[in-house]
Amino acid sequence: MKTIAALVACVALPAVCLAAEGAGKAALVIRADQGAETISRHIYGHFAEHLGSCIYGGLWVGEDSSIPHTRGIRNDVVDALRAIKIPVLRWPGGCFADEYHWKDGIGPRERRPAMINTHWGGVVENNHFGTHEFLDLCEQLGCEPYICGNVGSGSVEEMADWVEYITFDGKSPMADLRRANGREQPWKLKYFGVGNENWGCGGSMRPEYYADLYRRFQTYVRNFSGNRIFKIACGPNGGDHRWLEVVVREAGRMMQGIAPHYYCGSGKASRSATVFTEVDWFEQLVRARRIEELLARQEEILDSLDPQRRIAIIFDEWGAWHQVEPGTNPGFLYQQNSLRDAMVAGLTLNIFNSHARRVKMANIAQTVNVLQAMVLTKGEQMLLTPTYYVYLLYTVHHDATLLPATLASDAYRFENGSLPAVHASASRDREGTIHVSLCNIDPARAIEVEAAIEGAKASAVSGAILTAAEITAHNTFEKPDTVKPADFQACAATATGFTATLPPKSIVVLQIK
Repeated sequence: MKTIAALVACVALPAVCLAAEGAGKAALVIRADQGAETISRHIYGHFAEHLGSCIYGGLWVGEDSSIPHTRGIRNDVVDALRAIKIPVLRWPGGCFADEYHWKDGIGPRERRPAMINTHWGGVVENNHFGTHEFLDLCEQLGCEPYICGNVGSGSVEEMADWVEYITFDGKSPMADLRRANGREQPWKLKYFGVGNENWGCGGSMRPEYYADLYRRFQTYVRNFSGNRIFKIACGPNGGDHRWLEVVVREAGRMMQGIAPHYYCGSGKASRSATVFTEVDWFEQLVRARRIEELLARQEEILDSLDPQRRIAIIFDEWGAWHQVEPGTNPGFLYQQNSLRDAMVAGLTLNIFNSHARRVKMANIAQTVNVLQAMVLTKGEQMLLTPTYYVYLLYTVHHDATLLPATLASDAYRFENGSLPAVHASASRDREGTIHVSLCNIDPARAIEVEAAIEGAKASAVSGAILTAAEITAHNTFEKPDTVKPADFQACAATATGFTATLPPKSIVVLQIK
C-alpha cells in the first residue's frame, strides 16, 4: 500500500504549514487495541450510468477514436481510476437500468438497435457500450462489476438470461450466444441488483408490491458454474424507513444486501456548483451530515429484523447534486466539483467507515462527467476533481481495521446553526500502520487536535492535506491543479498520541507509525 508521502509525491506540491493563531480545539481518543470491524474497500465504490457523457466520451470513445484507448475505453480515465484503487463499479444505472434491455447491447455494434434515453436528455442511445464493453472495462480497472437488472420494464426471463449469459460455463442458448459474440469463458459476477429506485423511476411501486416482485425475480438470478451472486434489493429513498421495514420483513431471507439512496443536494441560497457563499457551504454540510442519522435508523431496523447481520447496507447512490453547468444539457447532469464537494466526500466517507459493521459497499454518483464526478473530460482533455483527491488520500482505509474513536470538537457556528467542526475516522492497515482522516469543516478557523492513542505508541506522524484559498475553488481545463493534495507538516507525535493543527476548510490524512 502506498504511504501518505508516496501519494503526495504523485502530485508534487510544496509543504503546507499554518500557524494556529485563534485556533479552536478538538480532543480525539483512538482505541487501537479494540478494532474489530473491517472497512470494506467497496465503501469506496463508484457508479457509471448511461447518462450525459459519463459513458460516451467519458469512459468510452470507440475503437476508431484518436483519443488513446484500449478496445474503445479511454486509457487516461482508466489510469486515473486505477490510481484510486477503484474496487467496484455499478452499471448501467440508475434510472436507465429499468429501461435497459441488455440484448440490445451485444453483438456487432453496427447491428445493435438504438433507443431513446427517456430519463436523461431524450438523446439517442446507440447501445455501443454494452455487457462485453462494461466487463472489459472492469477487467482493465481491476475492479468488481456490479450489474443492476431491469425490474421496472423488464421480465424475469430477461434477467435470468442475462445472468446465464455472463456466468454459465456449460452449453446453453445464452452461453452459446456469448461464445458467438466472442467470449468463450464466462465472467465472474458477484454483485447483482434486482431493480433500482423501484419506489420512483423504477416503477413507482409500493414496498409491498416491490417485495413480492423481488421475491419472484431473485429466484431466477441463479448461481452457475461456481459463480456465487450477492443479491441486492432496492432500498429506501432517504428517510423512507417504512420501505426498508416492509421489504426486509417480506423478502429479507432472499437478499444479501439492500441499497438505500441519499443525495445531500446543494446549498441553500444558490444551487450553483461554483458560485456560492458560506450559507451554501454550511447548508450543504448540514445535509451531508444527515446521512449518519439515516444510517443509524437503518441499522436499528436491520438489527431488529436481521440480528445475525446477514444483510449488508449497500449505499449505492449518494453525493452532492448541484445545478448543471451553464450551457449544458439539463438532462446530462454535468456539474463542476469544488472544495465543498471534497468536504462532502471526506465527511461522508468518514461516516461510512464508522458504520462498517453494516455498510459493506457505497457508490458515489457518478464516476465521470456526471454529478459528483471523479473525472471530467472534454475531448482529449481530462482533469481530476477535488473529490477524486479525497478518494486518493483515503485509499489507506481500504480493507483496514476500523479503530473505535471518540471526538469532542469545538463547534463551527454559522448564523443560528452549528455543527462539530471536526469529523474523523481511524484505521489500522495490515502492516500495523494507523491512518486518521480528519475534516475541519470550519471555513475560517483552524482547529488544534490533541489525540490520544490507547494500545499503541506513536513514534512518527506524517500527513497530506487537501485545501484551497477559497471554498469555491475548483479545477478547470485551463487550471487543472488549483485543488490538489500537498504535504502536511503541522503534526507531531507526543508521549500519548499526536497533535495536529488543521487549517480552515481542510481534509487531512495522517499516517502514524
